Amino acid sequence: MPLDPQTNAALKRLRAINYTLTRDFTPEQARRRERALTQLTAPNKPEQVANTENRDIPGPAGAIPIRIYTPQGYGPFPILLYFHSGGGVIGNLDSEDGLCRRLANLSECLVVSVDYRLGPEYRFPIGLEDCYAATQWVAEQAINFNGDASRIAVSGMSAGGNLAAVIAHMAHDRGGHPLIFQLLLVPITDFRLPQTVSLTEYADGHLLTQEDLIWFGDHYLNSEEDRTNPLASPYLASSFAGLPPALIITAECDPLRDDGECYGKRLQEANIPVTISRRSGAIHGFIVPDQINAILAESSAALRTAFTQKGADCSNMRSVSIGKAEQC
Repeated sequence: MPLDPQTNAALKRLRAINYTLTRDFTPEQARRRERALTQLTAPNKPEQVANTENRDIPGPAGAIPIRIYTPQGYGPFPILLYFHSGGGVIGNLDSEDGLCRRLANLSECLVVSVDYRLGPEYRFPIGLEDCYAATQWVAEQAINFNGDASRIAVSGMSAGGNLAAVIAHMAHDRGGHPLIFQLLLVPITDFRLPQTVSLTEYADGHLLTQEDLIWFGDHYLNSEEDRTNPLASPYLASSFAGLPPALIITAECDPLRDDGECYGKRLQEANIPVTISRRSGAIHGFIVPDQINAILAESSAALRTAFTQKGADCSNMRSVSIGKAEQC
């Protein structure tokens, strides 16, 4: 299926200014370019929430900045930990500020966005351990910011989806605070980059390319061996038992489409309730209002259901595939 018209128009504008994610850039140059694009595309009046608060919390490698978004209402609110995109190399609390605001309002939950450390200055697993520490801190301190520690979910976009997936494994394997849901948006789950149909078909990309994926991995990971570490590539985890239910949203015209959908199939094989939803005509990161609005509607509906159930009984949930991975 072709790109949807809004996405196609946006890509034409980016091509007109020769926009690329990483080509010939140092990490700092890529970060400056990403920050400039965020400023250009951010709305003049961001969606209002009842409150936002920036804090520094303790982490294994030093203080971790977080931003807490509080919706209207009285609480205690369920909590969504959110990890931004950027390949583990670029991005910050502002990168997906608008998305976090809307998730807070639509899902009627606190959103805690985590500004984890980035490679290559802080390579794997330092940023991952930041995210795990933040998740445990939120569980321990929830009562102090009107949160409900019995209803905590994790989410992220792209590399943030990778982190959310791994955090779900870590919380289970390390005996950490239980999570009730995972929302994975166009995640990367296998840094080996197997040549799936989608990676082959979109290697030269609509914005994200195979070359970009290699660049991110080279700056985030320490070595080729790290690509096979389940804490970097959760697809390779030996067990999926005991993980929380999931919604995985992929984009049809994305080199990582089959990666996310194959991960969903591994969850299904372990009898974890999961919905795999493919957005037609979309590219990695979604990038345009029509696509963002659609994923927000689907994501917030799934989160509200999970928060209402409190994760206590998922027996009435079932695995659903919308879209089909071409190769796993």
